[in-house]
Amino acid sequence: MRYIVIYDIPDDRLRAKVADICLDYGLDRIQYSAFLGQLTRSQQQELWKRIRRKIGKKAANVQLYPLCSQDWAAREVFAQEEADGPAG
Repeated sequence: MRYIVIYDIPDDRLRAKVADICLDYGLDRIQYSAFLGQLTRSQQQELWKRIRRKIGKKAANVQLYPLCSQDWAAREVFAQEEADGPAG
């Protein structure tokens, strides 16, 4: 199943470590503090456990959302790179 992981972590070092954990599971960074990717149920549980262990008692807001196939098919995406030079 696809999952989105988003977080707000004030501590820079801890935020970087959580990002590394997400990357360890093959998740793709879609925003600075948001990752998306496929995980099995056991991988999802393991990821969540590792993140919670890493954060410990520090301030953090981490959210994990499963995306079913129907929701994934209904998604809308707008993404573009900044254009080079002035428009005209």
